[in-house]
Amino acid sequence: MIDPTSMADLKQAIAGCIGADQSVLDGLREEIRPLKGATKRIQPRATTSISLVGTDGGNNQLQFDPFLIQLVRVVDSSNNEYCLEVVSPTTPIQMLNKRQFATDGSPRTALGEMMTFLNVSSLPELTHMIRPTDKGKPVSQSWVQVYRELVEWAILFAILKKDFGTDTLIVCDGLLRSKVFAKDLFQRLLQEMKERIEAQFKRSRRRVYLAGVAKHSKVLARYRLAMALEGVLQTDYPAYVEVPRDVEERAYVWSEFARGDDHVGEGGEINKFVGGKMFLVKFGAHRRDPVWPIDIFEPQRNESQVILGSMLADAINGFPVPYYPQCLQKAHENAALVDFDFDILQDFIYEGVRISLGGHASTLDTFRLQDTDPSQRRYG
Repeated sequence: MIDPTSMADLKQAIAGCIGADQSVLDGLREEIRPLKGATKRIQPRATTSISLVGTDGGNNQLQFDPFLIQLVRVVDSSNNEYCLEVVSPTTPIQMLNKRQFATDGSPRTALGEMMTFLNVSSLPELTHMIRPTDKGKPVSQSWVQVYRELVEWAILFAILKKDFGTDTLIVCDGLLRSKVFAKDLFQRLLQEMKERIEAQFKRSRRRVYLAGVAKHSKVLARYRLAMALEGVLQTDYPAYVEVPRDVEERAYVWSEFARGDDHVGEGGEINKFVGGKMFLVKFGAHRRDPVWPIDIFEPQRNESQVILGSMLADAINGFPVPYYPQCLQKAHENAALVDFDFDILQDFIYEGVRISLGGHASTLDTFRLQDTDPSQRRYG
């Protein structure tokens, strides 16, 4: 513990630091103040909402897995499974490339179809973040998350080509932004997504909307206190406000992550990473209800009232997280590997290791009986 004398000094030092930085908060309040007058009420709309979610690597923490196996699984809020794949950080990249294409070179997966459209034949061409590793050197596990993100984008891309029976809002888990694609591939993908949505309306008169919802955002974290002090989104009804690009850019270390097509030409650099326009949205009818950062697909930014109105009914019914889109929560529930599924997966790991050990399989049986974390006894 910190002794009382040091605690008093610490309190005084913190007060002095805050006093010296008061101008920072004043500046944030000045930046956010115009948003109060730009706040709009959300009017409810009737639209079918679906959501796509991939399994989170953090949900797959197996008790015993010497090979660091991870599942790449993508499901929607109706529990339709679009992808179920097993990878590990040491999976050869060439093997992953072959999985995406048939022997004749035609795509056999959603990721293969996206790669074919983008005219790339290998994952290192698609992203700089996946590269063959040098033998003998430690392998970073981060590329598996990149691969999972690529699969999610590929499945969204494939879904937009299907026929929709009703007007549909597709809600993505996370903002409509990505840094994993090489060169200008992400913008080429977004352009084709726009064309597929437009073709859907021409073909069947069905409107398909696209939005991404994040639980956290650097923009919201930076301005949350300033918003409360200035009364932004402190309304007695569901409301939203569009976030200006310059406000976004101040919140990010790398400003290109906030530079949309509407800022191309101002900075002289093309938009490579941003596919959505950010809005701060409160679905509840009380002043202290949660505010969520939501990206609306850039070409549909002028239809924000329709899109957020379509999301309103789904969010009001949100459970267990209040005022958070229920379709997203349902998709997360479907994607998570828990309880019986998790136990089966763990048994598959043990069985696979047992087979690989051959005559030494009995050692694994002894190993399973050992306490994996004896330190936990101190809490008994």
